[in-house]
Amino acid sequence: MPLGDKVGWEKSESRYCGVETEFNEDIPQLLSYNISSGGFDFVVAPLMDPTYRPSLVGKDTGRSFVLPFAGSDLVLSPSQWSSHVVGKISSWIDLDSEDETLRKDSETTLNQEIAWANHLSLQACLLPCPKGASCANYARCVNQILQGLNSMQLWLRIPLMKTEQDSMDENSSNLIDSWELWNSFRLLCEHHSQLAIALDVLSSLPSVNSLGRWFGESVRAAIIHTDSFLTNARGYPCLSKRHQKLVTGFFDHSVQVVICGKLVHSSPKASSNVVANNFDNNVESVQGHPLRLYLDYVGFLFQKMDPLPEQERFELGYRDFLQSPLQPLMDNLEAQTYETFEKDSVKYIQYQRAISKALLDRVPDESSITTVLMVVGAGRGPLVRASLQAAEETGRKLKVYAVEKNPNAVVTLHSLVKLEGWEDIVTIISCDMRHWDAPEKADILVSELLGSFGDNELSPECLDGAQRFLKQDGISIPSSYTSFIQPVTASKLYNDVKSHKDLVHFETAYVVKLHNIARLAPSQPVFTFTHPNYTSKRSNQRYKKLQFEIANDAGSALVHGFAGYFDATLYKDVHLGIEPSTATPNMFSWFAIFFPLRTPVCIQPGSPLEVHFWRCCGASKVWYEWSVTSPSPTAVHNSNGRSYWVGL
Repeated sequence: MPLGDKVGWEKSESRYCGVETEFNEDIPQLLSYNISSGGFDFVVAPLMDPTYRPSLVGKDTGRSFVLPFAGSDLVLSPSQWSSHVVGKISSWIDLDSEDETLRKDSETTLNQEIAWANHLSLQACLLPCPKGASCANYARCVNQILQGLNSMQLWLRIPLMKTEQDSMDENSSNLIDSWELWNSFRLLCEHHSQLAIALDVLSSLPSVNSLGRWFGESVRAAIIHTDSFLTNARGYPCLSKRHQKLVTGFFDHSVQVVICGKLVHSSPKASSNVVANNFDNNVESVQGHPLRLYLDYVGFLFQKMDPLPEQERFELGYRDFLQSPLQPLMDNLEAQTYETFEKDSVKYIQYQRAISKALLDRVPDESSITTVLMVVGAGRGPLVRASLQAAEETGRKLKVYAVEKNPNAVVTLHSLVKLEGWEDIVTIISCDMRHWDAPEKADILVSELLGSFGDNELSPECLDGAQRFLKQDGISIPSSYTSFIQPVTASKLYNDVKSHKDLVHFETAYVVKLHNIARLAPSQPVFTFTHPNYTSKRSNQRYKKLQFEIANDAGSALVHGFAGYFDATLYKDVHLGIEPSTATPNMFSWFAIFFPLRTPVCIQPGSPLEVHFWRCCGASKVWYEWSVTSPSPTAVHNSNGRSYWVGL
């Protein structure tokens, strides 16, 4: 049964907990004991008798020999095989062994077991950890198998370990960082999307920065050994604070926990009654499953998590889902898009605060001056409403021009003005702001033309065009905005882009609710735009070179691309943005932007990542180009805007 029912977690894979078992020819009994009686949701079970070796099977009996699998496919229903069994590939196999017989036996057995698992329609198989640092033949064979698989995943078992260089002695293992082993294997397998990771969680954990890398990788299971558990004051198993935080992180990233090992805690006397109450009144359930205490503790950790806030629940379906950015100048937005953005009350509260401050600064108390305010890109009117509410709050008089190029939104604007009785205050202009001849100049120019990367929806070009009808001492809201980038490990996003099998998708920036990613270094500013801009040689072309360094204790990491954000100053100290360290809380109008790399770049601590970003402007379009030059150069992405651009 699942670990628990929590709001927002109903569809999460992490609700299900498994147990690793020994080989058992009686699969129905194995499921009955571990699932019906033990309370686990699935078993990770060997499919083949561990004593089997192809080279020991006599050639003369080959024709009649039946492979020693654990029961036929008929002992369980197809749904039972699929839902409750993860196949465990024989742990003795060593496809890179110097012993030719062992190597050939390993190849044969691997293929036979995967073929059987595929026949059973299992959702996943657990591959044993590579035996040494060299795993080329193992990876080659797995890659060949992956080419012919249906939807089944292969989980490569990797120990969660990273030995610090200065803590090693001559007796320590040669394996310094298990991430390196995983990285070698997945590169040899061409980043195949059905190759995933099952992390062996041991009693000691690497540093926080080292652990963080794994959240951007395709981790599907966390195998927690019973000897990783401590004992609490009441005699029950528990995990260290660091292990608890890690497991909670796994839950949040849809990673399934698997309990592995023998009972190493003597059960408190009362536990047998507790266990017995949870199961049918048969003999096995009364005795209780030896690992039930560990399952109960994992369930306790799951139940202890805070329920997902409403905003997070709303965004669940968008997590790591690639979307093309809006083209608000080339295209007219649909009503549904307007409605989504208009629900973001936090954003409009910030705008109202900024307008209020601007009105107080511009108009003295007791003055009868009427301030001319222009909302450029008025949409269906939320900024018009925020402006009028600011005027009411401050006791200032306003004359509002609402400029909107989308004729469909203008219909709604007219209806709103009539409904609210704003006819004497608000004038609606159905026109592109860049081509409108204003009858008078504005004191305040308000716009919400910002994209996920700040300038990627052409706010600079639009506001430059509208600046001619702003008074010399006029105020622009926003007054400035800056884009930011940071390198990320984002295995899922990379594979989703790669699945299109073309250049265009690797040279496109995507709007995405980032979740299964590892942020490898703090973000850095890229381009800044200020309004109004009265410089004589005004240009919106930009170029920036940046250097990022990952933490020394993190270990190596793979950069799949760059996450982009923005931070905007609306007026004085009123800001809004999505840059992680200063992000406006509870605002959902913008997700981050993702710039992929055609070839991921491996970076090591102490070796800086040098990145170049360009903002290019043509007669009819604006586009970005990006490239890495260190530690290894990549191609300049999206040269001349050949794949992705924003139309003027």
